[in-house]
Amino acid sequence: MNIKDLVPQHKSDFERVSLLKQQPLQNLKVILPELLEWLQDGNWPIAKDIEDIVLGFGVELIPHIKRIFNSNDGCWKYFVLHGLVNRLPKDILLELREDLERMLNNPSRDEKDEELDDILQELLERSA
Repeated sequence: MNIKDLVPQHKSDFERVSLLKQQPLQNLKVILPELLEWLQDGNWPIAKDIEDIVLGFGVELIPHIKRIFNSNDGCWKYFVLHGLVNRLPKDILLELREDLERMLNNPSRDEKDEELDDILQELLERSA
């Protein structure tokens, strides 16, 4: 089976999520960016399960999270901050601190629209 075949195809694709959970994380590394796309809306039924899976990547998430933070998708940032980033350990939060400070102190239009101040402040306090 090609690992790319395990990328969910729709927001209720629990069959593929179940197969993802059976894979060693190292096998999923190649599809990590595609998996993170399923966190664009935390209301999607599979979002929490995908979040649980990708949390295992730890520090390997940093460049991918930074890419999301540098996007213009405020909604994606909102759900990644409230779900995934909020569950990361302090050492990883420290690696994201500069980005969190930038979003709090100099927010882009999409970040202002999503009203990220509270979660950013909370994450910065945890990483202090």
